[in-house]
Amino acid sequence: MAALRFGFGRLNSHLWKRRSFLLLKLTAFVCSVLLFCEFLIYYLVILRCNWPEVKTPARDRGAGTLKPVLKAMFLADTHLLGEIRGHWLDKLRREWQMERAFQTALWLLQPEVVFILGDIFDEGKWSSPQAWADDVERFQKMFRHPDHVQLKVVVGNHDIGFHYQMSRYRIKRFEKVFNPERLFSWKGINFVMVNSVALEGDGCSICSEAEAELVDISHRLNCSREELRPGRCGDGQPPPASAPVLLQHFPLYRPSDANCSGEDAAPPEEKAVPFKERYDVLSREASQKLLWWLRPRLVLSGHTHSGCEVLHGAQVPEISVPSFSWRNRNNPSFIVGSLTPTEYALAKCYLPLEDTVLITYCAATGFLVVLVLVHLGLVASPVLFGYKLLRKFKTM
Repeated sequence: MAALRFGFGRLNSHLWKRRSFLLLKLTAFVCSVLLFCEFLIYYLVILRCNWPEVKTPARDRGAGTLKPVLKAMFLADTHLLGEIRGHWLDKLRREWQMERAFQTALWLLQPEVVFILGDIFDEGKWSSPQAWADDVERFQKMFRHPDHVQLKVVVGNHDIGFHYQMSRYRIKRFEKVFNPERLFSWKGINFVMVNSVALEGDGCSICSEAEAELVDISHRLNCSREELRPGRCGDGQPPPASAPVLLQHFPLYRPSDANCSGEDAAPPEEKAVPFKERYDVLSREASQKLLWWLRPRLVLSGHTHSGCEVLHGAQVPEISVPSFSWRNRNNPSFIVGSLTPTEYALAKCYLPLEDTVLITYCAATGFLVVLVLVHLGLVASPVLFGYKLLRKFKTM
């Protein structure tokens, strides 16, 4: 009996060791897959992104020294879900992805300023005060940044509503969180941030105030560039004598995305669909006013969730920045730019494909199933099966 008990004890000990070793292997494998799909993949993909070089660096007129280059990052349409739309798991997943992507990009690229081109929130146009406060808190956690990095935000239709939904209350609520300045200058470069939702052109009080503000900015910029006599430009420090970069949510008018190309352009079935003025793009009139008033050298916009490059008027380029959220695209991206007062260079940085992550998880799940079945003896070991097949082939 003692010998029999000893034999059973050794057998149980052997089985326990095998199961423990299997559990250890499964745990290590699962942790490795999670580490890759939820952390490392962002570093591996964003590492391929580099700051573009400005072809002809600007120089100071007097000293002849090179002017510093501003490193700016542009993203759009984050669409943080609120309490009404979207499943909690979808919300958790998308916010984790955007947080990891943004924090990884900050750490690897170290931009000096980040611009988000509207539609920060998905439900800002109808969220309650408490829901708004919760959304803002989540945004500030996801897009936290060091003190030396500036974060500038442009308002979008999902933040305050379309023209007939927006109100002073929603605008003030947005501007209380995000700095309402329309003209931002740094390192001799001017950025004009437009509330494009208010450019309806119907004479509403909010629209009239927005246009008057843009006319004032136009006067200051043109006065500075034309180098008029001191005092002619009004009180205060004049902006740098540099053509501005125009930042807004709605794109300037274009008939459709038919002429847009690239892997992040709109799907073929959507390209030929005509755009609706004041809904998909700004009206012709509003677009012409902005180009005439501000005379920008570059325009960046969001809203369409797809990438596009077009030329307006006197060869003014506009870049539509794709959505930064995997909820809107399988291949989100953002723009990095090196800017001087007279030149700029842009590059597009892609984020991990959603399909890549899903395929990795599916393949890992299949591997785990096979590993468990082999351990239970329900499936022959692939190594043993291959060895037997090779022996059989040799004896033929």
